[in-house]
Amino acid sequence: MDTGYRIIIADDHPLFRNALHLAVTQAVPDVQLQEVDCIEQLMQLLAEQGEVDLLLLDLKMPGASGFSALASLRHLYPDLPVVMVSATEEHAVVQQAMHFGAMGFIPKSTPLPALVAALHAILAGDTWFPAGVSLSAAPADNIAERLASLTPQQFKVLTMLSEGKLNKQIAFELSVSEATVKAHVTAIFRKLNVQNRTQAVIAMSQIGEG
Repeated sequence: MDTGYRIIIADDHPLFRNALHLAVTQAVPDVQLQEVDCIEQLMQLLAEQGEVDLLLLDLKMPGASGFSALASLRHLYPDLPVVMVSATEEHAVVQQAMHFGAMGFIPKSTPLPALVAALHAILAGDTWFPAGVSLSAAPADNIAERLASLTPQQFKVLTMLSEGKLNKQIAFELSVSEATVKAHVTAIFRKLNVQNRTQAVIAMSQIGEG
């Protein structure tokens, strides 16, 4: 039986934590939701937790400077899906979040319905960034090296993605949880420097060309 998603909200502003809490519970009724208000609490919680499906991380948090928290999390927990939330909507900041491995970026001005839709997309294994931000894929000449960096299980998941299989189907065939499949997909996106499934499949197809 599905025990639901495990999601952490890391934000030091109580009002926006409440807004995110509302959006998460609307998007995912069956959810184990935890909240922290500083990086120290977040790191302690992650160390104690098992598998976490999603971290919603405020860009400006006590205990972090700029993207230091995101960069540290990507190093310590490479398979943890992280979505940045921020009061800024500058494209350069959004692109920096992409560069450091975030699978989404949600401005704090996002209306609740759009926020719920973004969470639906992210939990389904896709990415979500504000409209108008460039989401260019990795150059083709780096694809072979990037594909070589995938673990055998990640490559197997990517192959199944290229066959059009859904997370649920992949989880069944590999005898793992959907959360594990989502973690693999997140890691694949990061390693290939792509932002969605379509770009990942295109990247894989390029290795057989020429």
